[in-house]
Amino acid sequence: MAQVKAVTKFARISAFKAREVTRAIQGLPAADALERLEFYPKKAARIVYKTLHSAIANAENNNNLDRAGLIVKEAIVGEGPTFKRFQPKARGSAGPIRKRTSHVRIVLEEGETKAAKAKAEKAAKAAAKPKKEKAKKAE
Repeated sequence: MAQVKAVTKFARISAFKAREVTRAIQGLPAADALERLEFYPKKAARIVYKTLHSAIANAENNNNLDRAGLIVKEAIVGEGPTFKRFQPKARGSAGPIRKRTSHVRIVLEEGETKAAKAKAEKAAKAAAKPKKEKAKKAE
């Protein structure tokens, strides 16, 4: 199965906040994930949306894959470097400010969704299992 990935580095959002969004799209078909991200009420959703859109474009242009058959195999957010700043405080002291960054990685895979696989397995089991005949009562 072909895998396609897209990475956004140094996104100005903490990895902790962005992971909530990536958990919501993991395992979904790519088209459904895009739709869900479009209405997700978080700043991280916009960043993940752009990365996912880029991954879909990579699949179509570089690997000649069909958009309909793509599934989000991995959606990972790792911590990037932290920008350190200082906020002046009372009596000449200073408090630290940490501006956290993150790296977003999305891997798409060509294949069927989990629901489609489960349905196919269920149909295969039903076809393999012989039907039981009911015994008739002798009167």
